[in-house]
Amino acid sequence: MKNILFYLTVFLLSVNLVAQEKQIDSIQSEIEKLDEVLVKSVRVEADSPVTHSNVSKEELATRNLGQDVPFLLNYLPSVVSTSDAGAGIGYTSIRVRGSDASRVNITLNGIPYNDAESQGTFWVNLQDFASSIESLQLQRGVGTSTNGSGAFGASVNILTDAVSEIANAEISNSFGSFATRRHNVKFSTGLINNNIEIAGRLSAIASDGYIDRASSDLKSYFLQGAYVDNNTLVKAITFGGHEVTYQAWDGIGEKTLKENRTFNPVGEYTDENGETRFYDNEVDDYKQDHYQLHWNQKYNKNWSTNLSLNYTYGRGFFEQYKEDQNFADYDFTPVVSSVDTINTTDLVRRKWLDNDYYVINASANYKNDQVDIDFGGFYSLYDGDHFGEVIWAQNAGGSELRDQYYFGNGKKDEITFFGKTTYRVNEKWSAFLDLQGRFVSYESTGQTSDRIPLEVDKSYEFFNPKLGATYQFNDSNHMYVSYARANREPRRSDFEKGIDTEERLNDIELGWRLVKNKIEVNTNVYYMWYRDQLVLTGALDDVGNPIRETSGESYRLGIEIDANIILSDKFTIKPNIALSTNKNRDFVTSRNGSLINLGDTNLSYSPNIVAGNMIVYSPLKNLQLGFLSKYVGEQYMGNIDSENSKLDGFFVNDLNIVYEIKNIPVFKSIVLTGLVNNIFDATYESNGYFYTYDDRDEDTGAVTTNEGAGFYPQAGINFLLGATLKF
Repeated sequence: MKNILFYLTVFLLSVNLVAQEKQIDSIQSEIEKLDEVLVKSVRVEADSPVTHSNVSKEELATRNLGQDVPFLLNYLPSVVSTSDAGAGIGYTSIRVRGSDASRVNITLNGIPYNDAESQGTFWVNLQDFASSIESLQLQRGVGTSTNGSGAFGASVNILTDAVSEIANAEISNSFGSFATRRHNVKFSTGLINNNIEIAGRLSAIASDGYIDRASSDLKSYFLQGAYVDNNTLVKAITFGGHEVTYQAWDGIGEKTLKENRTFNPVGEYTDENGETRFYDNEVDDYKQDHYQLHWNQKYNKNWSTNLSLNYTYGRGFFEQYKEDQNFADYDFTPVVSSVDTINTTDLVRRKWLDNDYYVINASANYKNDQVDIDFGGFYSLYDGDHFGEVIWAQNAGGSELRDQYYFGNGKKDEITFFGKTTYRVNEKWSAFLDLQGRFVSYESTGQTSDRIPLEVDKSYEFFNPKLGATYQFNDSNHMYVSYARANREPRRSDFEKGIDTEERLNDIELGWRLVKNKIEVNTNVYYMWYRDQLVLTGALDDVGNPIRETSGESYRLGIEIDANIILSDKFTIKPNIALSTNKNRDFVTSRNGSLINLGDTNLSYSPNIVAGNMIVYSPLKNLQLGFLSKYVGEQYMGNIDSENSKLDGFFVNDLNIVYEIKNIPVFKSIVLTGLVNNIFDATYESNGYFYTYDDRDEDTGAVTTNEGAGFYPQAGINFLLGATLKF
């Protein structure tokens, strides 16, 4: 594998030394084209046979007041967003077509962002990142070949800020409910001597959260240096930040939900006087820094290449106050006195992650009037340490400060080769073929956080073909059909539970797109059927991570419709709706001590209806009023169709106001933004958990299965107000 990587690197470096042809197009036009090469290998065109939505920088800016990216994407088709703290800042997540965040593939400039071991997406580590996004594309279903873990529900590929030809700067401040505030500054030198740009951003976001003590303290940076000419773009980018969030992972039960919906049980303990208290530093504290180097080269009107390097360094911990812990679980020595032997203690512990992630990504593109070919390779190496420390104990039991009571290491390397071709057969027909080979190895040594040995050495080889066709009826209408295959390896927590079988997904999409005058309509039907899908059980582990189990056969069948209708120069509406049925086939579960077949059951966290709408009204040239609506139908949080596992449907509405003041001294413009979330003060929960446990009668031996559920309440009516000064 190392030899393959070496020869691939040498080949692309040598190609990048070929003499360049000078183009006569404008600098800015060439910059835009070269910037797009960063994500060309993972994106699709408007007429491709892949179901997708595009979001521009301008669209994000209208609501970008500090909330995380999942909440800015909440109004896209089939998307459901949720927040642990209840207000869209801190720990947030996104589900698409019922697939959780670990199954939504995220790339930043073509570099995978999902954590290699957990496959999760931690948006809390991309603080204020929407302020540095040029554009993004959400592909639903398997989509086109991408880098990193396969897309089992969707993929989101993000392009960061493009090179600016003109010098500019801006200062943004926003304030709102729950003591929320965001401050950032951005700048760009523009092109110095028509070739060099330096740009950057510094941000700070803080919020107390809707849930008690669910505070967030987020600081981040983005710095970019670029060299550009007519045919070359070299970008050196570094971004990252530091997040400290008070944990709100545990949710609350139904009784507490009715009595005190903002209650946060995390950090609760009883002091020596029998009084209930909360530990003041029950926080998640994590730093993550990314370093990317991109070299995009255009040789002539047909050929271009891209070479990207990435290094990500992550390190941090979450801290917990734990009562009555056994000495044996921490390798403490019993404290023996003349009257007693002490074997338990209250303590404060930290569970650490310390990881490095290396990537090399290379691709080439050939394009003419009839064919568009992308091909390339990807290699990544992840090395992560997991360990725990006790930083304080009431009875230390002979331990030393910061003794490690468990240690484990995970290593994962991955290599991918792909080739994609779009062939325009004639004016009516075009065909799409995408072939990907993905090779993954994972090794784990040491212990889990429960001090259980975890020795894994597994390799996987995946072949993921995708093919489709588009038929152009006329200038306004075209239809497409596609088939895609995807495979995924288990994640670390699956290996901990003895699961080492890969998942398989086959996805068929049939779509129709209409673009006529002032109406755009996208309609698609999909059928996704899985083998050995790892579905969420609804339950959480001791650190709030979702637990998964293998479901055998399952499927998702649905229809999605979204539109953009311009009613007049002042009115635009953007409705969307997704209707689906999502089922496990012949689902087997344990109940009252016996295995039973429940037949077909609903897949967890998969509502049958998700709908949204945006009404945009511009009464004045520089004033925009937006009314945004979102409906999510009821869903089961488990896979056994228990009434106790139901999460009620909800309907929320937001009001968005943007007013730009131009032609004023000093400033290019001043943009005033207001956002009233949940304007009708709906009471709802967008996420929760469900679990079962068995009780055994000591006399008869009979086993009774019991059920429980918890919920994550979301904020009622709340607001954010902001001002951006542009220079």
